[in-house]
Amino acid sequence: MALADPRTWSVPNTQASSLTERYGIARVGSWDRMHPRLTHRGSWARYDGPLPVVEGTVIRLAVEHLPGQREAAPVWLWSSTTGADAGEITRCWQAYLRRFDLEHTFRFWKQTLGWTAPKIRSAQAGERWTWLVIVAHTQLRLARHRAVDLRRPWEKPLPLDRLTPARVRRGFRHLRVKTSRPASAPKPSRPGPGRPPGVKNRHRAARHDVGKNATRDATDAEHR
Repeated sequence: MALADPRTWSVPNTQASSLTERYGIARVGSWDRMHPRLTHRGSWARYDGPLPVVEGTVIRLAVEHLPGQREAAPVWLWSSTTGADAGEITRCWQAYLRRFDLEHTFRFWKQTLGWTAPKIRSAQAGERWTWLVIVAHTQLRLARHRAVDLRRPWEKPLPLDRLTPARVRRGFRHLRVKTSRPASAPKPSRPGPGRPPGVKNRHRAARHDVGKNATRDATDAEHR
């Protein structure tokens, strides 16, 4: 089956169509138990013996137009799932279209919220930090209706329910005057009086000898 030659296509195992908001009518067809022609290169360059047969499902997605009434070329996808019905194929290409949002979300976590900034030494600490980043991202999503859109000159105005977390973050510091503060105001603190003038310090600082306390003989015995 050559993707560029329709004469080599067989009858699709599943066919479906649905109306989308941004792309018009989306038509999808799938061919079950198809496998790519593997070669000894890339991840298979050092594979010994005959290459395996990796079966899956080939999916062809065709939409009427792209946003802005631009012409859209068909998209070919491949899934490692076999025996998928029309509903599973539809969820597959819909999940593929969401990859753009996921990639920008991860970039926002890393570059803005500092997901990969701290030098974490344990997996438990990394998991806790990840959950803190998720909580911060959730707060930005929930604050869309209260934030002010501080957009750049080249950005288009958006309704409040369509603001991205990055645009909400610009005005997030102004939300403090609009939210309730259950904690009481911090009490003012002043430095202590210190030692009265003319009184010497009665607690001398501890001093420690510089160097090792072990003798040379004991040290040599440890290395023998």
